[in-house]
Amino acid sequence: MKSSSGSASVIPESLFDLSEFCRSLATEMKLQGQQIENTVQLLEEGNTIPFIARYRKEVTRGLDETQLRAIEDGLAKARELADRKHTILKTIAEQGLLADALRRQIMECTDRRLLEDLYLPFKPKKRTRASIARERGLQPLADILLSQQKLPKSKAELLRSFISESKDVPDEQAALQGACDIVAETWSEDAGARQLLIEQAERAELVSAVKRGKAEEGSKFESYFDCRERISKMPSHRFLAMQRGVDEGVLKLELAMDDDAVTSRLRARFIRNPAFEFREMLESTVSDCYQRLLHPATQSATLQKLKEKADREAIEVFARNLRELLLAAPAGPQVTIGLDPGFRTGCKVAVVDETGKFLKSDAIYPTPPRNDVEQAGKTLLNLIRQYGATLIAIGNGTASRETDKFVTDLIRQHDLQVTKVMVSEAGASVYSASEAAVEEYPDLDVTVRGAISIAHRLQDPLAELVKINPQSIGVGQYQHDVDQSLLQKALDREVQSCVNSVGVDLNMASPSLLAYVAGIGNTLARKIVDYRNQNGRFQTREQLLKVPRLGQKAFQQAAGFLRIRNGQQPLDNSAVHPEQYPLVKVMATRLQVPVTSLVGNESLVKQLSPADFLQTGVGEFTVRDVIAELARPGRDPRSQFKAVTFSDTVHDMADLSPGMKLEGVVTNVTRFGAFVDIGVHQDGLIHISQLADRFIQDPSEEVAVGDIVKVTVLEVDAARKRISLSRKSR
Repeated sequence: MKSSSGSASVIPESLFDLSEFCRSLATEMKLQGQQIENTVQLLEEGNTIPFIARYRKEVTRGLDETQLRAIEDGLAKARELADRKHTILKTIAEQGLLADALRRQIMECTDRRLLEDLYLPFKPKKRTRASIARERGLQPLADILLSQQKLPKSKAELLRSFISESKDVPDEQAALQGACDIVAETWSEDAGARQLLIEQAERAELVSAVKRGKAEEGSKFESYFDCRERISKMPSHRFLAMQRGVDEGVLKLELAMDDDAVTSRLRARFIRNPAFEFREMLESTVSDCYQRLLHPATQSATLQKLKEKADREAIEVFARNLRELLLAAPAGPQVTIGLDPGFRTGCKVAVVDETGKFLKSDAIYPTPPRNDVEQAGKTLLNLIRQYGATLIAIGNGTASRETDKFVTDLIRQHDLQVTKVMVSEAGASVYSASEAAVEEYPDLDVTVRGAISIAHRLQDPLAELVKINPQSIGVGQYQHDVDQSLLQKALDREVQSCVNSVGVDLNMASPSLLAYVAGIGNTLARKIVDYRNQNGRFQTREQLLKVPRLGQKAFQQAAGFLRIRNGQQPLDNSAVHPEQYPLVKVMATRLQVPVTSLVGNESLVKQLSPADFLQTGVGEFTVRDVIAELARPGRDPRSQFKAVTFSDTVHDMADLSPGMKLEGVVTNVTRFGAFVDIGVHQDGLIHISQLADRFIQDPSEEVAVGDIVKVTVLEVDAARKRISLSRKSR
């Protein structure tokens, strides 16, 4: 296996070919190679995805965030593969075993798993049966068995020559068995054989069974106590459920293949000489190789592949749900009262003004065991009237429906012009005890912080939810079972995308919100807030350059996503980037009006034609974006706010019965259906088969987190706390 060419050991410092990468990815994504090259260059220069997507459309020819992320991920993956190839080539070359053919195979390999299979024979190993046999001097005998050529002497003479008491090879049988162990390991490292097994696994079944004595404690996995499913048809959510059962010590998983068929194909591959004297022993070695080495390796690789696929799908579902939740319609700048319901400890009340500033807190006890409805009513009524509150946000946790009824009665009794809304508490307790909450409200109790957070969630869900780790918001599918680093990366991207698509008020944003603005991050976010606290509100975007350590690059990336209301420059409250302020001035001059008259004046803006401004050196994408933004500056992409109306007669599961028609709000969308809050402290499930009158493949085709839906109760299982719902017309 030694190199047949001196050049085989010469390994370039970098194996990454940018041109080849751009050509390959362009074909895969059905894009122009120039679009990929330009995007890579922008990324290499330190530009952020939101900035590129919004303000560099000319360079990318209008690629959107999803396409840009795919290029960014593809680039990272290609570089990682190139680095791994370099390490493998260098390691094999140092062993003096880098043949030209192997070098070409490795250089041309595009699949990470196949690359590792090519490297496997040269990889340092733990002590195995084969390594022990090699220590006993049996490699030459194994080489003879592998060659399957005519023996140099009789079988008996050949085997006797390897007997050695000092090397613990006492007889002919021990010599032959040791050599066959080497042969089995060699065959198990054959890349072609491993690929054959992977292909066969696609037609195999995954079998789950309950471990002995675990049936009672693992009853929640009962559906998987005796379950078989084709690998090719295995739904990701089902695999993750099985895997959780394995992790909790309840289930065991086995890859069930057609052993006879696979062994037959392996024999045909490995046994090339039917007349070979040791053929019978080699046939037994094929079976040993398959059962002891190849099957376990294939099972491990298959489970890993299923896990990676399930992780990707679960993360995709979580990210999509998170996006819908973050972009939920804001109730807007209104004086809001947040109520954090409770029984024994009472209901915490917090009042915030139109900007979200905390004004007042109190505690009321309208629910059991105190049932002090009269005093609670007086307290809440006084707060509503004193501060002019027009919104009441009620947390949907413990005692929420009882609190909701109390508030409903109070509004009716006094004919109050107040809107009450049930708000998800998911993650509120996590925020209340966090460093961010302590920093915001150092002198307030944890429970009061929770009530403030509930009020803020109604006013502006995005601004409040960014303060909480996305995994605590409760819109995931098996989020604790998936690759946590990939999950965090995906969720951070989604939050960043949402924050930048909406825009951020520079003079009101918290450090948590500012940190997600393109080019900012945690350190600069804190410095911006410190500067604002010391110097007062920002009057222009340009003032950002006075913030310590905020340089031109960070300003370029962030400026277009930051808004300044009632500032010195009207364009600072729009998505028009400061780079394009001169273009707007040219437009205003063309219409013979000042810039201030142009901003937000749709009828005037309609008189502008993009073709008239292309000679300014600005591309058509940018000109059209600027004109659109001038017509409706700072437009919020989120929908109009609407509150769900829960039934007044339904407060807990005992009030439900099949056939009831109710209104609810979608709290989570998974691959198998959607969960809906109908106001009974337990979300109901609309199975995918009940989501629509037509067949659908993905629940997200029909519903999204935050949607208000009308449902019919199908079944109520109080013992297992399960509610089945339907959206079908009948």
